Amino acid sequence: MKCCVIGLGYIGLPTAGLLASKGFDVVGVDINERIISIINKGNIHIIEKDLEKVISKAVRDEKLIAKSKPCKADIYLIAVPTPFRKTKDKIPQPDLSFVFQAVKSVAPYLNKNNLLIIESTCPIGSTEKILDLISKISNLDISDINIAYCPERVLPGNILYELENNDRVIGGISQKSSNFAKSFYAKFCSGELIITDSKTAEMVKLSENSFRDVNIAFANELSMLCDEVDVDVHELVSIANRHPRVNILIPGCGVGGHCIAVDPWFLASQDKDITKIIQTARLVNNAKKDWVVNKIKKTVLEMEEVLKRSVSIACLGLSYKPNIDDLRESPALDIVMDLINSSMKVLVCEPNLKSHPNIDLCSIDDVILKADLISILVPHKEFYNLKLSEKKTIDFCKALRP
Repeated sequence: MKCCVIGLGYIGLPTAGLLASKGFDVVGVDINERIISIINKGNIHIIEKDLEKVISKAVRDEKLIAKSKPCKADIYLIAVPTPFRKTKDKIPQPDLSFVFQAVKSVAPYLNKNNLLIIESTCPIGSTEKILDLISKISNLDISDINIAYCPERVLPGNILYELENNDRVIGGISQKSSNFAKSFYAKFCSGELIITDSKTAEMVKLSENSFRDVNIAFANELSMLCDEVDVDVHELVSIANRHPRVNILIPGCGVGGHCIAVDPWFLASQDKDITKIIQTARLVNNAKKDWVVNKIKKTVLEMEEVLKRSVSIACLGLSYKPNIDDLRESPALDIVMDLINSSMKVLVCEPNLKSHPNIDLCSIDDVILKADLISILVPHKEFYNLKLSEKKTIDFCKALRP
């Protein structure tokens, strides 16, 4: 079977590589010519465990080729971004322009024996809108259109394993579409394949990430309160979690990534009046970034009063989570940019990036040597158990006690 994967980012590229490794002929489509060139040389443009050797082999074996436009295929899989746009009522609205653009690009090639799969995160009811769009712009009768919504549910840094082993939820626009999608995923997924309707499948993904956002917000709120009353939040969490029905998460600098930091707004946009907890969790996690910035600035002022000179700050970590290069919605990046824009002396170390367009990156040794204050924003493995006894240190993410 021939698969056409639209979008070669953090989900689309690993999916294309996995499909190629399972014997599918895969055409990967992206609008970025640089990405196309990189992939067709057998290389990758993101950091993901084991991905480069999978892509290299797939290209070498002529099972994967990257192009700028779709082509005739049996399966079309859409994995493009779904950002949000801010509005006057402070509830960001989902932006489905990339998804609709991708659907329009494949519509001319669709026939009644094809299957269109949407893996991009979408608000509730999107699959039905896509069905309506295709019925208007293609030559197919609505009964001949096969569409299923099957959201990705993977962890960056372990994507290839989870694509193959996680359970999948499949929400077909019809029973025929669901069965078609299930038979496709069964060829490379060992997890359970759960069939439901498209609206439920859409809401499953949003609910999972909103649940996590709410729980992280609780941990982040506790961390701020602990700082006020001089309690070690990590000791508190460790002891509280000995209760058999309590599992408080480890607080950090906020919440980032294209899922947990975004998906709750997709639910809140459905009805702002009955999603109070979801909205509050978003506000708490966004506010944690400001709290971190203020904590650093306050510490700098206190140090400058003692040292009688300006103080340099080392910020360790830029990505939104440990051991990856993904900066999407990263709270650490926002914190660093806030400090830089405040004209503070900032040294930045991000071991998963070679460079950044707006920030000069330094090695771990350099920042530790040159900085007066060490602030750890992301618990990368390179930061575990650093010997910083002679330096003033604020560990916002338990990196020194992994």
